[in-house]
Amino acid sequence: MNKTGSITRPARRVAQALAMATAALAAPQALAQFSMVPTPMCKEVKPSDQEVEREYRIDASRHLYACFPMRVYRGKLPPLLYGVMMVETELDPAGNVLNVNVVRKPAADEVVPWVVAMIKRGAPYPPPAKFPGGTLKFTETFFVDKSGLFQTFTLTEGQR
Repeated sequence: MNKTGSITRPARRVAQALAMATAALAAPQALAQFSMVPTPMCKEVKPSDQEVEREYRIDASRHLYACFPMRVYRGKLPPLLYGVMMVETELDPAGNVLNVNVVRKPAADEVVPWVVAMIKRGAPYPPPAKFPGGTLKFTETFFVDKSGLFQTFTLTEGQR
């Protein structure tokens, strides 16, 4: 500080540098939970008997929850979510992922590759046997907490 009580330029620069360094150190910690998708723990997959896309989403979400139980948020979600993402997934007759299209991106960019990778690593999904041609496109919304846990809209337990 100078004699008038205001901060000098060098002191301001030091304060700004400290703020930037603190932010840079904090950022990798916030992103760490989205840096990798764990190995799926999926068991045997049975064909889906559903004939309606909305009902098939229940089977697909249950399958994804079974593949990544360590990443499922249990209970009601907190009031402020880290990311909300809408994804369209296309499956072949065997339940393999043909395409994943992000319909609505979340505010947190690091969530996008994490959710897409989780969807792809969860394959094969229950084969959509009752759908014409055996292929299926369905849309699901993912609610992601800052801890790296998620719920799908189809199986959400609500929000506090």
